[in-house]
Amino acid sequence: MKRHGMAAAVLSLAVLLAACSPASEPVSGEPSAVSWDSLTVESGLDLQYADQFTVDYYTGGYALIHIADGSDYLVVPENKPVPDGLADTTVVLPQPLDHIYLVATSAMDLFCALDGIDSIRLSGTDESGWYIDEAKAAMQNGAMLYAGKYSAPDYELIYAEQCDLAVESTMIYHSPEVKEQLERLGVPVLVERSSYESSPLGRMEWLKLYGVLLNREEVAEAIYRQALDSLRPVMEQENTGKTVAFFYINSNGSANVRKSGDYVAKMIEMAGGTYIFSDLGNDNALSTMNMQMEMFYTGAKDADVIIYNSTIDGELHSIDELLAKSPLLADFKAVRNGDVWCTGQNLFQSTMGLGDMILDIHAVLTEEAPESLTYLHRLT
Repeated sequence: MKRHGMAAAVLSLAVLLAACSPASEPVSGEPSAVSWDSLTVESGLDLQYADQFTVDYYTGGYALIHIADGSDYLVVPENKPVPDGLADTTVVLPQPLDHIYLVATSAMDLFCALDGIDSIRLSGTDESGWYIDEAKAAMQNGAMLYAGKYSAPDYELIYAEQCDLAVESTMIYHSPEVKEQLERLGVPVLVERSSYESSPLGRMEWLKLYGVLLNREEVAEAIYRQALDSLRPVMEQENTGKTVAFFYINSNGSANVRKSGDYVAKMIEMAGGTYIFSDLGNDNALSTMNMQMEMFYTGAKDADVIIYNSTIDGELHSIDELLAKSPLLADFKAVRNGDVWCTGQNLFQSTMGLGDMILDIHAVLTEEAPESLTYLHRLT
């Protein structure tokens, strides 16, 4: 591939020049060497729901991030030396990290919440693909550049922009050669695993990981605590006893539903509802499954509320649009009672909005005519 060849040539030239240059002598003010073995754990990052990462703080301000896929990242404070004696598998991330290539769309909202969007120089989603206003604006004014999707990055641009970190989604596992090429170019790769969090509050808590990367831990903690405080009154209430179906109709005419251990099912429970398919266990890594309409009809026809997931084929605005997907839905209790809702397409890029989604679901379960909803609208 032409891009791969050009990038490899640029890298080879850089390595050759470095090898031919005389070794530089230590200069006054250069940080003194430090041994990794001499550093000790002082504390750990407090996590309440997330189980896909941990962070240990070492003497000197170093932070060791461990991701559940087995990856380790050492965040090195600005003007501090990289410790000697690190394991070969530990990826070093010297701060400041301000030329990030962000491919994992779910992380963008977390960077925005930390007022850290200026740390993202390159995007794996083009302007038309963003539903986050700050990301669109950054691409429009040139502060953020499109550097190709996860499977076809613009290596020359990434190298020219001196990218200091690539934050990838788990889709990168399908293109391992891309991860390897980025690493050959000297770009550390962190695979974002918030999608593996079974709790929506665990997904939101990845805010704290990005707080560590950007040296904004206190800001992240304050924002997360405020989000939990806003949810506590709802989460402490008794279950409403109402059942909820969450689905969309795919191109084959089947209903795509969430398994009972999925984070959407847990949002419904936190909001005071009962997910209608409570017996769909997570017997594999997939959190959704396709269900023939006859089976879906049998399981969901008596749900008190149905929520249509707009992620795949766009938002619906009327019952007629819903029935065009499947006439069987006309017999559903929620359709007859007018308790049919649709998500906004911006929901699944709005990781910090999951709390507001819980509040929205609670409102439709407890109010006859809820107002000021953030991510849901009624189909009429």
